[in-house]
Amino acid sequence: MTSATFAATAGPGPAAGTAAPPDGSPTARRRYAVIGTGHRARLYVDAMTDAHADVAELVALCDTNPHRLAFHTDRARAGGAAPARYAAQDVDRMLDDVRPDVVVVTSPDRTHAAHVAAALHHGADVVVEKPLTIDAEGMYTILDAARSSGREVTVAHNYRYAPQNAALRQVVAEGRVGDVVSVHFEWLVDTAHGADYFRRWHRDKSASGGLLVHKASHHFDLVNWWTQDVPESVYVRGGLRFYGEAAGDGGSRYALDLTSDPELRALYHDAAHADGYRRDQDPFGPGATIEDTLSVLVGYRSGASMTYALTAHSPWEGYRVAINGTRGRAELDVVERCHTTPGLPGTRHDDGAPADDGTSPCCTARRAGGRLVVQQHWGRAVEVPLAGAEGHVEGDEAMLRDVLRGHLPSSAGGPADDPLERRAGVRDGLRSVAVGVAGNRSLATGQVVPVASLGISL
Repeated sequence: MTSATFAATAGPGPAAGTAAPPDGSPTARRRYAVIGTGHRARLYVDAMTDAHADVAELVALCDTNPHRLAFHTDRARAGGAAPARYAAQDVDRMLDDVRPDVVVVTSPDRTHAAHVAAALHHGADVVVEKPLTIDAEGMYTILDAARSSGREVTVAHNYRYAPQNAALRQVVAEGRVGDVVSVHFEWLVDTAHGADYFRRWHRDKSASGGLLVHKASHHFDLVNWWTQDVPESVYVRGGLRFYGEAAGDGGSRYALDLTSDPELRALYHDAAHADGYRRDQDPFGPGATIEDTLSVLVGYRSGASMTYALTAHSPWEGYRVAINGTRGRAELDVVERCHTTPGLPGTRHDDGAPADDGTSPCCTARRAGGRLVVQQHWGRAVEVPLAGAEGHVEGDEAMLRDVLRGHLPSSAGGPADDPLERRAGVRDGLRSVAVGVAGNRSLATGQVVPVASLGISL
């Protein structure tokens, strides 16, 4: 299929589950299967068996590891009936046996295309964790299956739901900066979080597409969404500059003790003997084939351009984006963690919040939170109030409401009309990974890569 060209004509569309419930009731529960029962699957399992159990029924789980299957089965059983369990090689049998309405794909990135296509061909809608897929062949596979099946694909681009990102989308949509001319975007991942990509399967580029696909697809999607534009050309420079075998020994600060976290211990430490997967590899050990430092130049259909930088070894975590337009400029600065300490990412850090006694925060020079400022030509800067500055946390909760209740009218508890079009469909997923896939070709060749050379018309 490498010579084929498909047009991604479907828009974001409604959430997975837009078809009428089988009994015709707007409140009927939809039946879900989850493929891939690692750490991320917990988000969906817990939502289906707790907050959204009235509209979602978890009927099956599928994974390579029986211990991870058992872990999530026990969590689901606590909220209701235990789902059926299937081995990874039995995906088709699972789909035939349980006939789910929706399949949630939280398996490793390299398997997304096969799992999404299988679910679509069996008549199910799909919710897939980002990235949609990792290469051009996967893009062809998913788009072909979506078009032939007529089913919905929802991509879990939860950063669209974070309040600060929605606020920037609103600013651009209202025309406050005019026509977008350029975007400058820097994303910083701290050393606790960044090192973790080099401990897991993500360190193998053939499994994840590298951070240019796995991580940055979030960011490329945000720019596509903020500007409502389409990427056309990509040029990338970068490499493995901090982690990896050549960097030497990172020392005890980078060691990871999975037994210190009960969930990670159950999912990975105690389950490793079943499939040989190690969740706690040395980020400075051999075998890492992904980059930790990336600089990207993207050209868009409108004539706008973006400069993007990803650093996976920063002392603090967050991002800065500036959108320049014909009427002015919008600047969004977000500090997600002002600094971190050794240990599991996100579990041991000082985030800049006030101390328990109400005194000043630990990082007075870099406080956690977000700030959005808009300034038009010849005018004074105006700060836009933000409802919050969380990324994954608030984004996940809002996305789950949208996805799991998307088949309901707003009068029955479904999501309200969303003029910002936060729900991401197959076209959005393709556009976001297209930048990373073309970018990986640019890294390999040293050349500017036209997105059209991937064979997908976006």
